[in-house]
Amino acid sequence: MYKELMSDEFENEIKKNSNAVIIDVRTDGEYHSGHIPSAINIDISSAEFPEQINALDREKNYYVYCRSGGRSTSACQYMHSLGFKSVNNLHGGILSYDGDLI
Repeated sequence: MYKELMSDEFENEIKKNSNAVIIDVRTDGEYHSGHIPSAINIDISSAEFPEQINALDREKNYYVYCRSGGRSTSACQYMHSLGFKSVNNLHGGILSYDGDLI
């Protein structure tokens, strides 16, 4: 199963984990309006989403977020079903995130 992390936990985890991959599952427009530094954009509503997720290394630690937590929850469930070892969801999405954005 994936883990739900509150904003402070999410921020601490991505700072201390050199193997962290941050995934923003919002649309391209949402991503460019402000995102967590080093986050990659893989739009969950895109037809390429399954292919892009399948191409990822299942052994890395993933930190997933969206605007308010709904889409990222779906993405985490999908990644878990594919056998990803470490998947973490930002509870409340970027709206709840207290860290820096670019």
